[in-house]
Amino acid sequence: MRPALTILDPGFAATIQDRGRVGWQRFGVPVSGALDPEALAAANILVGNAPGSATIEAMGAGLRLRVDAESATLALAGCAAPFRIEGAGAVLSASPLRGVTVHRGDVLRFPPPKNGAVYYIAAAGGFDIPPVLGSRSTYARASLGGIEGRTLRVGDAIPLLRKAAPVAPTLLLDASFEAPKSIRVMRGPNADYFTERAFEALAGAPYTVSPASDRMGLRFKGEALDRLNSGEIPSQGTTAGALQVPPDGQPILLLADRQTTGGYPRIATVIGADIAAAGRLAPGMAVRFIEVGREEALAALKARAEWLAALPSRLRAAPQDALTSERLLGENLIGGVTAGEM
Repeated sequence: MRPALTILDPGFAATIQDRGRVGWQRFGVPVSGALDPEALAAANILVGNAPGSATIEAMGAGLRLRVDAESATLALAGCAAPFRIEGAGAVLSASPLRGVTVHRGDVLRFPPPKNGAVYYIAAAGGFDIPPVLGSRSTYARASLGGIEGRTLRVGDAIPLLRKAAPVAPTLLLDASFEAPKSIRVMRGPNADYFTERAFEALAGAPYTVSPASDRMGLRFKGEALDRLNSGEIPSQGTTAGALQVPPDGQPILLLADRQTTGGYPRIATVIGADIAAAGRLAPGMAVRFIEVGREEALAALKARAEWLAALPSRLRAAPQDALTSERLLGENLIGGVTAGEM
């Protein structure tokens, strides 16, 4: 049998994502890729993969997997809560940001994201999924990449490149991921389409993420942003983090699955250092926009790149008994250990 993780329940909007399909926008192909590339990198680093390797991206509750391989080393990173491993007559709890070895027949249950919208599951060695235009990322609107270009379904077998877990120390990562209370922006390329009052409103009260948001963009609810000119502008290329404003005045923050061109004027752009954090925002969350200048944006981007590059230095060896039921109970990491279905 080909080693794989088999989907027993896909939960909400789980897909395969890596760093995305960079370099094809001029041909009308969206970049796609992980909403939170920093968490993607953390999950991969924990299991010894290249930071941009393909993972499972999950955005809601209910994801449940079965291990159909001799063994595998997995890691969970992002806005994640501990997940459960059911196997060998016991139920254990495993924390995010640490590697864990699972075995054939183990069933893994993942709770909803915690303090944000999205988390990532990486497997040591990676998934045996062919790239499309240089990426394994799923872009469902065009059926590109991932598993048949769509969200995961019951019965999908996500093939593993390794038949068994590598012989290597289990690692912990000293990092944390949660949705931001504020994100920094610079005035956008179409700033002259807006009144000064619009910029005051944008930097004033918080905006709330609408349930109508998706991987294409975050739709916000808040004070309407007044425009000097109505209607659309000639279509222009889009960028991640662009904050465009349709006629109703409610801003839309473009994310990984954004269209390649757009005709709504852009009042601002999220700075590069904060784009990954913006991808963690979930419907119902409120966030403030803080305008910064170019020098501050560049300094923040440099600092964030240095933090990301230093992630491997934050790895620590995990205690050998970290997942024994006795230790978990002793440290109150789980409420109990059972021998059957929960």
